[in-house]
Amino acid sequence: MALLCFQSLRMLRSGIRCMSQNAQLVSLTVNDKTGVATLSLQRPPVNSLNLELLTEISSALTEATDNNSRGLILTSTNDGVFSAGLDILEMYKPNLDRVKEFWTKLQETWIKLYQTAYPTVAVINGHSPAGGCLLALSCEHRIMVKNFTIGLNETRLGIVAPPWFIASMVNVIGQRQSERALTLGHMFTTEEAKNVGLIDEIVQNKAEGTTQAEAFIQKFAKIPFQARSLTKTWLRNKTVESLVKNREDDLNMFLQVVTQPNAQESLGHYIQSLKNKATK
Repeated sequence: MALLCFQSLRMLRSGIRCMSQNAQLVSLTVNDKTGVATLSLQRPPVNSLNLELLTEISSALTEATDNNSRGLILTSTNDGVFSAGLDILEMYKPNLDRVKEFWTKLQETWIKLYQTAYPTVAVINGHSPAGGCLLALSCEHRIMVKNFTIGLNETRLGIVAPPWFIASMVNVIGQRQSERALTLGHMFTTEEAKNVGLIDEIVQNKAEGTTQAEAFIQKFAKIPFQARSLTKTWLRNKTVESLVKNREDDLNMFLQVVTQPNAQESLGHYIQSLKNKATK
């Protein structure tokens, strides 16, 4: 089970746990001509996934569904980081009620994104480790800007990605490539990611990526929506159902791991190492 996560040096240095309750951590816009929605992550400085950000992502996905969106582009307002993964401060010396809500919201958000009826494209305009990689893997098509990295690198922190993280990668690049990447905690360059099929296209910048994302979604314009969405559901149902049937066990396993003294010690050392780097 994973404790994934990264946190920005600036946020650790300032001691900020989360944004103001009034701050908008995502934006959802819709192209009136195409009906395609764009969901942009905008939690400074690195879109680390805390409870509040996950809640807003989940709500935005529901809104896109309720508005009968024809497709969704997931991206970041930060050209440099798509998402740095789960917020480590959610798991270090956690409040038990909050950390339960945090993990449950992560499960919910992944389920919603993974099984949307409309087509989804990740425009990855920055580094995308751990939980950031999971968001990208959950989309149907991935477009990545050059000179960044992506991967499920949990083992480098001495932790383990949960089964549904692993399944998300296996479904994209296969068992062998996933086994090697996950056990090594490998972060793929943009070119490496394209070579193994982790991403589908390489672009020079976010604007080009958005154009290509719109073009991908447009391919489905003449495909009956219900037939397309049911096909996607059946293809992905086994992976989703595995978590749905075991959500409580998954939560309990996470709580068991995250509250272990050695896990807390490891997280503490990791946070301190980031603080030390920030002061150099």
